[in-house]
Amino acid sequence: MKFLYSLTAFIALFIAVSCNSKSEKNEENLKNNPKKEAPELKIHIDSAAIAAFYETYPKLNKFQNDVLSLYKKKKSTQLWLDNKGVVEFGNTLFNKYRGLEEEGLKANFPYNGKITPIFERVSDNKLSQITTDLMITNLYFYYVQKVSGVDEKTTISLEWLLPRKKLNYQVFSDSIFEKSTISDDKKSKMFSQYYKLRDALRQYREIEKKGGWKNIEVGDDFKSLQKGDSALAIAQIRERLFITGELKENNKSLVYDDILVDGVKNFQSHNGNIVNGKITSEHIQEMNVPVSDRIKTIIANMERCRWIDPELEKGKEFIEVNIPEFKLYLIRDREIAFTSPVVVGKAMTKTVIFSGMMNNIVFSPYWNVPTSIINKEIKPGMAKNKNYLAQKNLEWNNGAVRQLPGKNNSLGLVKFLFPNSNNIYLHDTPAKSLFERESRAFSHGCVRVAKPRELAIELLKQDPRWTPAKIDKAMHAGKESWCTLKKKVPVYIGYFTAWVDRKGQLNFYKDVYQRDESLIKLLTEE
Repeated sequence: MKFLYSLTAFIALFIAVSCNSKSEKNEENLKNNPKKEAPELKIHIDSAAIAAFYETYPKLNKFQNDVLSLYKKKKSTQLWLDNKGVVEFGNTLFNKYRGLEEEGLKANFPYNGKITPIFERVSDNKLSQITTDLMITNLYFYYVQKVSGVDEKTTISLEWLLPRKKLNYQVFSDSIFEKSTISDDKKSKMFSQYYKLRDALRQYREIEKKGGWKNIEVGDDFKSLQKGDSALAIAQIRERLFITGELKENNKSLVYDDILVDGVKNFQSHNGNIVNGKITSEHIQEMNVPVSDRIKTIIANMERCRWIDPELEKGKEFIEVNIPEFKLYLIRDREIAFTSPVVVGKAMTKTVIFSGMMNNIVFSPYWNVPTSIINKEIKPGMAKNKNYLAQKNLEWNNGAVRQLPGKNNSLGLVKFLFPNSNNIYLHDTPAKSLFERESRAFSHGCVRVAKPRELAIELLKQDPRWTPAKIDKAMHAGKESWCTLKKKVPVYIGYFTAWVDRKGQLNFYKDVYQRDESLIKLLTEE
């Protein structure tokens, strides 16, 4: 209903301004030629007319209650028509609708054949004035729904539990009335990443128009290429990287030279690979992903951006984790203050997409062993070996099992708590070798941090009680101790398989939880 109040208020203001302007002109015209003054157009659109409209156009039924309330508040008069035809607001709305492709959306209004003649082939419009006005009103609701993203119920079904953006329909109305796209100086209307991906979408569609890129052909026995090697595939790799900008020049050489090494490293860094300049069959597979598939990935991530409240990124300090990137960032005053590789949940125990407020850091933590592990591993182990608990550094604790603090503790030497129903937190780990791997989905759902000491130091930077020396001592004390943060820090765990970084580079990451396909299907279905 907030939407209706906003829209009604704006239209009332628009009509009032228009009427005042017309009134002044009409007074002047009346003095010069009184006979030419025409009465203001007034079309009565009541509940019966609205009900009849939806009987004829049932595919728009979901908007009926909102439309009914809107016209009731407008005293059952038209919204979009005057003596000259469709008001400017209506024409701008239609132009915005026709531009939905630029936003990665399909312009598939259920009655496109009826709405188009109203604006493009006016003489072909056979609709009555009442039906015309109602059709445009439904187009407005349709447009706002599209640019706002799928509804919250759907995002929850897609396991997206980050705070949803609160819809401000007034903002959308303002943009339409101003006859402009959402420009760079108004990025607060959407999560800033949305605009960056929209630019990337435009770039990749241009690449697609030019034919995209050809497959790089290598034999079944292909293993790798490195500096100094010579092969026909090298020229193909040059062309592929030149098209997407990782290679700034294409000398078409068949020899793997320093220029190509730099281009390959650029590609690796933009695709979540280990950056070493060596080309493997996995890299060839990634380079051969069609531009059409890359476009779908960009569109899917633009949709995810529609769900993000732009206010989140305005926070003074927060932590963000991008699951497919396997990376954690601490953002302070809009800048990256700290970053660390992370290990996330494996496919069977996915890390949840949600947010929380970090309030405590625990040094030398105990690990409370989950009941499932106690039943599957510990009890059978105890049955075979009476010293099993001691050998694993475990102890009974009020009917449960916990692992004692120490360097071999599964949580490492420190954990970072942000209370949540998913029992997920950030923590250290003794399994440091996992951070050297390209794909890092190995945990039971929690997020393991490669540089936990540095993260603790950064988070406690403004607390004089916790010097780096004191943090080191607490981490190695062998006795659990808690530190309460002076100010809670928001933690956002998200899922983006395409992301434009702060250098303006588009990055693609592997869809580790296979979430893109279902979202793309949802966005492209008629």
